[in-house]
Amino acid sequence: MSPLGEVAWVFFKLGATAFGGPAAHIALMQDEIVRRRAWVTAQEFTDLLGATNLIPGPNSTELAIHLGHKRAGWPGLLVAGACFILPAAIITLAFALAYVHWGTIPAATGILAGLKPAILALIVAVIYRLARTTLRTPFTIAAAIGAAGCALAGTSELLLLFGAGALGILRSLAPRKPPASAAALSIDPVTLTGLTWVFAKIGSILYGSGYVLIAFLRRELVLARHWLTEAQLLDAIAIGQVTPGPVFTTATFIGFVLGGWPGAVLATTAIFVPSFVFVAASAPLIPRLRASRSMSGFLDGVNAAAIGLMASACIFLARDALLTWPQRAIGAAAGALLVLTKVNPTWVLAAAAAAGAAIQLAK
Repeated sequence: MSPLGEVAWVFFKLGATAFGGPAAHIALMQDEIVRRRAWVTAQEFTDLLGATNLIPGPNSTELAIHLGHKRAGWPGLLVAGACFILPAAIITLAFALAYVHWGTIPAATGILAGLKPAILALIVAVIYRLARTTLRTPFTIAAAIGAAGCALAGTSELLLLFGAGALGILRSLAPRKPPASAAALSIDPVTLTGLTWVFAKIGSILYGSGYVLIAFLRRELVLARHWLTEAQLLDAIAIGQVTPGPVFTTATFIGFVLGGWPGAVLATTAIFVPSFVFVAASAPLIPRLRASRSMSGFLDGVNAAAIGLMASACIFLARDALLTWPQRAIGAAAGALLVLTKVNPTWVLAAAAAAGAAIQLAK
């Protein structure tokens, strides 16, 4: 298979099966791209991950675009992003059709209950792997721990990333030793132009995780324009969590509810196009950053902070993922499989979802 064909297959598969949000997507990509296929080294992967944290947009989608570019050049950049987004958008659109037709979403309580602890275990496993290659000096260890602590205290993710990067530059410059449907309450009319503008703006300025997306959507669509009710927004977010692929395909769901088929297409396109632009602009700069002593220090700081942020996210996720003894058992079993064996994480997540569904049906 050609490199471009490999890119298309890998990211289409991930877009159709990668549940759990950006942190889980990154974990799956690390396993597939670094561990199994060796398209990039662990250091290159963490550099690309650090770079995606410095530009607006959905981190896991931008990482997919970067990895496609590394494997198959500029065609790979476009194909990786499109193949990662498309299956998730189609699945989300199917949920939107059901939602508009029946006024509710299919029950997925058991599946979610099983997936959450397995996803948490997957994230912990990838943090461990990334930490082994990234946290090799007292500075990077301190940066990761400090970022995790500050994130738990509510400090801005962007401030932490750039702050750690700036400290990395200062450290590199100092003398050192050699290295070891529309809402009923709508006030403003829903227009396709307005819908496109909202999602293009969000895709262009949003930093951080899918949880930050919730805040942006609430401010723009519930509070400012009254296009959605709070309940409709929660339904849209739930769909983003229960479907695979990028959480940003929540835009597909909202676009269909507010503007039908044209709304779904325009909202999806608008929120993702900025990511392709930002990655295309930044991709040529990453090798130069690593070659520069000061910018290499910047990347070291950013990468360490990114690992700290992922670790802090695990703490928040654990509050919701390990509520019951069955969930804790699923999480422990998933963690053991992911750390001690080379089983594909997709199968672990599928087994966890099936176990959760079976437990729910047995009640």
